[in-house]
Amino acid sequence: MTLVMLLGGARSGKSQLAVERARAHGAPVTFIATGEAGDDEMAERIARHKAGRPSDWATVEEPRDLRRALESVPGGDTVIVDCLSLWVANGGESDGVAELAAARAGLTIAVTNEVGSGIVPDNALARAYRDELGRVNAEWVQAADEAYLVVAGRTLRLE
Repeated sequence: MTLVMLLGGARSGKSQLAVERARAHGAPVTFIATGEAGDDEMAERIARHKAGRPSDWATVEEPRDLRRALESVPGGDTVIVDCLSLWVANGGESDGVAELAAARAGLTIAVTNEVGSGIVPDNALARAYRDELGRVNAEWVQAADEAYLVVAGRTLRLE
């Protein structure tokens, strides 16, 4: 049906907008979470995100195999993928996954960070991550029907 991309900085409101759009769509929702609670702060962040979602939504926790997670969801369900940034950091394989998401019968909303607008990282690992996430984001936006830059909870449609 539709692949919608929400790109923005940390704490820009991307996840909240994804939840609002999925809720308004009216179909059953599956939330695919790519984050892992590697420390107390991340565990707290994950708990806050869970608390902000309706209790009747299904949750699939999958930090790496996004293809398998997407294929496990009934075709007509709405899917939120939150987020591609963590999926890339976790070593997820991106080949063809954007096209799979775009080809689903139901609405798919993907959340990701835009990390290319800041300063050039001072180390090779951070630069490689920035470059890889930029490539993945471009791939997903190319496959998307709609893409928005999110800043302070407001959206700017990308054409």
